[in-house]
Amino acid sequence: MSLLMVDPSKCKKDHICVAICPLGNIELVDGVPTPGKNAEESCINCGHCVAACPTGALSHQAMRPEQCTPIKPALSLNAEQADQFLRGRRSVRTYRTDPVDRTALARLIGTASTGPSGHNTQPVEWLVIHDTSEVRRLTGFVIDWMRFMIQQQPDFAKMILLDHVVGQWEKGYDAVCRSAPHVVLTYAHKDNGMAPSACTIAMAYLELAAQANGLGACWAGYFDMAARYWPPLQKELDLPADKVSYGAMMIGYPKYKYYRIPLRKDARISWK
Repeated sequence: MSLLMVDPSKCKKDHICVAICPLGNIELVDGVPTPGKNAEESCINCGHCVAACPTGALSHQAMRPEQCTPIKPALSLNAEQADQFLRGRRSVRTYRTDPVDRTALARLIGTASTGPSGHNTQPVEWLVIHDTSEVRRLTGFVIDWMRFMIQQQPDFAKMILLDHVVGQWEKGYDAVCRSAPHVVLTYAHKDNGMAPSACTIAMAYLELAAQANGLGACWAGYFDMAARYWPPLQKELDLPADKVSYGAMMIGYPKYKYYRIPLRKDARISWK
């Protein structure tokens, strides 16, 4: 199959695909959308041309219209609903003990994986620490990293309250993963300059998808730092040698509900 195929019986020659291609790879030949010069080499397989064709006339070698999920207007949020959904997001730090089914977590990660990435490279990979006892065991390695930092970099350790977190751990309270049943990590190739932002976006998607599915999530910053800088924990996570962790998130069923949206600072906006 060539890069693009057009069904002439469906094509209305509205040229939307030409206008929407982010790299300008589609041009008109006798009014028909056609791959431009070097389109094969520069196409990033984003699928915008397929997604934006109202009649489903255009197919890409990476995807056909019938393979793509149709947008259902009835499921779209209005502005007020979206505002409450986003403002109502909370970082959940108290969890029930019952685990989240692996199928449900996989579905959430599938949603989160659709987040944008530079040039559609989609570099994000996922590690799910599903076994709750394994979460606790690995949290102990985070505590070891904290003790090391308290000794070696006391000013930094004090700034991020590591002595306080270690003290709570010694009293039986987990302020690292908050006794969440699961932790999810994103990782990618260490030489991919687009990976850090892609992993961060994917994690943000995961947090919002969790909320929409009755789950709670919270960015596991301490776990993330240890996963990046503490060799003993890196050994236990056993990521490929050429991959780097770029984010960690605790996830589970929230123990409590929230009934109102707390105050936040007003947006600080500059205009030019």
